[in-house]
Formats: sequence, C-alpha cells, structure tokens
Amino acid sequence: MSCSSMEKMLFSAYAFFDRARLPSVRKICNSKVKSGGLRRGIRYLWFDQQFDMMKNPCLYFLTFYFCLISLLFLVSCEQGKNAVRENQSEDAFYRGADLSYVNEMDDCGGVFRKDGKKTDPYQLFAEEGCGLVRLRLWHSPAWTDYSNFKDVKRSIRRAKENNMPVLLDFHYSDTWADPQKQIIPEAWKMIDKLEVLGDSLYNYTFNTLAELNDEGLYPEMVQVGNEINIEILQQEDEMNLDSIDWPRNVYLLNKGIEAVKKANELSGNESEIMLHIAQPENAMPWFKKAFQYGIAGFDWIGLSYYPKWSSFDLVIIPTAIKDLKDEFGKGVMIVETAYPYSFISTDEAHNILGEDALHTGYPATPQGQLDFLLELTQLCREGGGEGVIYWEPAWISTDCSTPWGQGSHWENATFFDAANGNETLPAFKFFHE
Repeated sequence: MSCSSMEKMLFSAYAFFDRARLPSVRKICNSKVKSGGLRRGIRYLWFDQQFDMMKNPCLYFLTFYFCLISLLFLVSCEQGKNAVRENQSEDAFYRGADLSYVNEMDDCGGVFRKDGKKTDPYQLFAEEGCGLVRLRLWHSPAWTDYSNFKDVKRSIRRAKENNMPVLLDFHYSDTWADPQKQIIPEAWKMIDKLEVLGDSLYNYTFNTLAELNDEGLYPEMVQVGNEINIEILQQEDEMNLDSIDWPRNVYLLNKGIEAVKKANELSGNESEIMLHIAQPENAMPWFKKAFQYGIAGFDWIGLSYYPKWSSFDLVIIPTAIKDLKDEFGKGVMIVETAYPYSFISTDEAHNILGEDALHTGYPATPQGQLDFLLELTQLCREGGGEGVIYWEPAWISTDCSTPWGQGSHWENATFFDAANGNETLPAFKFFHE
C-alpha cells in the first residue's frame, strides 16, 4: 500500500473519534488542509487533548494505539521518501522526449520505421528507454485540433499504456508561449481584475488535473507555464519583452502552483511542480527576482538549452546547473534541447535549425547529433542536474501543413532519417548510453 493510500485510510479512522464526539477531530482534519498533515494532527490529538480523553479511559487507550500506528507509518514513509531522494540524486536521471506532435503526425499519415518496419512511436520510444514524456497543453486553440485538452488526454493515455511517466506543460495560452510571447487565452482576454484572472488560472489548472485524475491520466510532473522569461498572460497587442510586473507575475504563477498542490492533495497524487526558463543564462536572475517577490511551493527548475539561442557554451552547463541548485535548493532539469543531424530539407516548411544551431565540435550528422546529446547529458549530470528532455524528436515531415508551410520545420532534428523513409537514427542511443 502506498503512503498516500495509507494516509487516506488513517484519516478515515479519525471518523471514529468524530462519532465519539471528540471536538478536536474537525480541527485535526482541518490541519491537514492547512498543511499540517498527519504529523500535526497526531500531535494535536495526543498532546493537546489528553485531558479530554482521560475522561474516557477506553478512548484514551484506543487513541494511544492509533497514534502509535500513525507515527510508525510516518517514520516508514519518511524513510522511504528519503531513500527515493537519495536514489534519485545518485542513480536516477530522466532521459525524456517531448512527443506533443505524435498524434498529429499519425493522423497525417506519417510513418515511423525501425529496421525497415513500421512501428508505433510511443511503443518505440518506450522500448528504447524513454523515461519521461513531456506534453504541451494549450487552453483553447482555434487554429489547430492538437495540443488541446482532448488531444493531450489521448497522448497521456498512449504514454501510460507504454509505462512512461508524463510531464504536463501548461502554456496558459491558445498558442505557443515562449520568451517572445506569452499571449493570454481568448477566454480570459477581457478580464481586467487580477484576482479574477488568478482565480481563472487556478480553476483551469485544478479542473484540468481533476478530470485527468478521474480518467486515470494524472501526470507525474506539472509545468506551470512554458519558457516564462517574460511576464505571463499578456495581451497580444501589448506584449512587453523588456520588463516584468513582478507582484502580478508571481501572484499568477503561485495560483497555478497552488492549484496543482490542491489537486494533488484531493486526488492523493504527488505530482511535482516545475517552473521553466529558456536558456540557462537567464535562469539565475529570473529566479532571484521571483523569490524576492514570493514565489513558493515548486520542486523543479526546468531549462531550455539550444546552442542556437544560448550564449552559454556546453562547458558552462555544469557550473550553471550547480549554481542554480545551490542557490535555490530545487531539482534542475533540461526540459528542451535539440540538435540537427542534417541540413537537408525534404519539404516546403523552412527548417528552424540551420548552421547557426551548431556547437563547435559537433557536425550536423547523425553521429554529431548523438555525440552532442551524450555530452550534454554528461555535463548536466556533472552539475547535479537530473534530466534531459529532447524537444519533438518525432516531428517528421508529412503532407500536412503548419501555419508557415507544408511539412515539418524540424525534420532535420528528429530521431528519424527523413531521407531514408523515417528510419531510426543513432540518436535513440541517448536514452540508454
């Protein structure tokens, strides 16, 4: 039985004391909601209410044994959690993939091959050792049928059917959210009061997770915002790239964090929470400001690292990660990276990663792509980082179109050889070497 399940059972047992008309019970249960948890409840019941219980010896002894069992449970769970943390820091390292485009590629007739045979991409990534699937979620995108809630549920189901945990990435937008734009969803566009906007963000986050829980699709990690270098939830025609209203920004982000924590509490899940900044050189100043204004309650710092857009050389990565861990005490993971294996374009969609995406020593070849990933992974680990996720390794070329052209803007940076029928590339070794 899991700790969360055992905790639920112990709290149910408190109902006995409620039926025994012990006034402290409701205070005990409320203490869990207010973050005290079982430990605080047991302390309150045993030490603060002994006088009341001495009036009923049977209740006294029953309470003693109940508290003893509860304390043993707490010790056991704490030891288990500490062991998990130790194992994760020493052994576990997430090697993952953002597979948000896969459903669309499948629906557009895309074919993925291994050893010449057509294969299901989710099954393939699972078999190759992918340890975490990242999925973006847009609020209500009118311009596409993908990365909306319905599509994301389909993706999570495919990941879980192949025993891969999920990192759900809330963009809080109807389209791409990144360092150049954080466009408020159309549904919230007319909200002019910060408290109402915060409630909307909270309710949307909470209700999304609650529905996922009802369908057995709860994610293992939740990302509150995507590449939030600039202020979130801005009006499209008033995009501010130069400054951040930090009280507003932190208030809204904390609302998202609070929603995840409440969804965890009520569902019995323990999803960890991540905040995501593009390019490691931007993370330290951003998080210093965020903490100054009261950001709280998250577990992970997520980073994008693309040589095309970063001023940091690979050799700086260990120091950058270590500095973040030492300064803020959070886990650090690279949640977006990519590298081209070729400059050849096989369709009309212009490829995003060209020669300016290369790092010295790593040519745009299948082996160069793999070597870059292996080196980045090693350097990440040296700095105490705990994961590397490749962005869209399955965004292959198809007959479908993006808003900017037919095909894919990324086929030269996937894990599939576009010039060879989408046969798997050596980059898959990234998951297990």
